[in-house]
Amino acid sequence: MTAVEFAIKMELDGEKYYLEQAAKTEHSGLRAVFHLLAAEERAHADLLERYQAKKEYELQGSTVPERVKGVFAQEEDLRVEFKARPDVIDAYKLALAKEKESIDLYEKMGAEADSAGEKRLFEFLVEQEKLHYNMFQDLIEHVIKAEQWVESAEFGLREDY
Repeated sequence: MTAVEFAIKMELDGEKYYLEQAAKTEHSGLRAVFHLLAAEERAHADLLERYQAKKEYELQGSTVPERVKGVFAQEEDLRVEFKARPDVIDAYKLALAKEKESIDLYEKMGAEADSAGEKRLFEFLVEQEKLHYNMFQDLIEHVIKAEQWVESAEFGLREDY
C-alpha cells in the first residue's frame, strides 16, 4: 500500500468514525459538527484520489471552525450532554489522536514530495487537519470545564468561565 493509498484509507476511516459519533450523540449541535467533519474527511479522500489519478483538483479550505462556534453557545446543553454520557471525552480524545496521526502523515508526505504542487497539497492537508485537531482540543476543554462545573456545583463551589 502506498502512502497515498494509506492516506485515503485513513480519511475514509475518519469519515466513518465521525458518522458513528454523530449517530451516538443526542446533542444536535455536536451531531452537526460530526457530520461536517465526516464530509470534510470524505472531501480529503476525494482530493487524494484525484491527486493519485493525476486529475485536476481544487484546494478548498475548511468551513468547520466558523460553523462550530455556535455549538458552544448553549453551555448548559453541553453540561447536560456530558453528564449523561461520561464516555464522550474518550471519543473526542480518540478523534484528537486520529487528527494528530493525519497531521504527522501529511507532514511526512509533504517533506518527501517531488514537486511544488505536491508540497502545496500536503501542506494544505496539514492545515486542514490542524483545524480539526484544534477544534477537538477546544471541545475537550469544554467537556472538562463542563464536568468540573457540574462537580463543583454539587458542592457549591464553582468557577465562572
